[in-house]
Amino acid sequence: MAERRRRQSESVAGLSKQRLVHEAIRIADREGVHGLSMRRLASELGAGAMSLYHYVASRDELLDAMVDVVFDEIELLPEGVEWRTALREQALSTRQALARHPWAISLMESRVTPGPASMRHREAFTACLRRAGFSVSMATHANWLINSYVYGHALQEATLPFDSAEEFAEMTEAVYLPQLPPEQYPYLAESAAVLAADQYDPGTEFAFGLDVILAALEPLRAAAD
Repeated sequence: MAERRRRQSESVAGLSKQRLVHEAIRIADREGVHGLSMRRLASELGAGAMSLYHYVASRDELLDAMVDVVFDEIELLPEGVEWRTALREQALSTRQALARHPWAISLMESRVTPGPASMRHREAFTACLRRAGFSVSMATHANWLINSYVYGHALQEATLPFDSAEEFAEMTEAVYLPQLPPEQYPYLAESAAVLAADQYDPGTEFAFGLDVILAALEPLRAAAD
């Protein structure tokens, strides 16, 4: 009898694992993942904290599911496309997903029970490199290198105090330049002045660095294990 009432209550509340996960993502997007608890999530859903464990066994399982949703937002590597083009498109898509969900940056590679979307991406990434002629070890090196670059850049972008070329120029002129007397920091002062005047856009740095990495990997395709 008590079990039937519990199920009826959950049905009325419209609870489901999908709803739990998407509400948890909304909380994390606003406030970060460290403050996300089962009790907080239950409060947002208007449900009892214990009722959530009917859908996820633990907070770790909830985090696994949240990370897999982020992976699912990333475009899979297109098939039949030159490997550098394919990896470039996926890296750009990953950067966009992490900009929407910065809390996920530190979690993307930390889950020991990755979900189906995560596994699809890992398989497609490895398949792309192996079909392009990379050895197993070189494909592994490339995986580590590209992931480190993408996640590191996303983390850096998430902490920048400006969001556009215009904001960068304004901050450089108003904040940075006054702290850079030319007689003490001649090269930094010169760089800041030139970049501000040229409307330098920090957003271009990701593609620049990514293309350098992909170009550097090309000669390694034929390297032996």
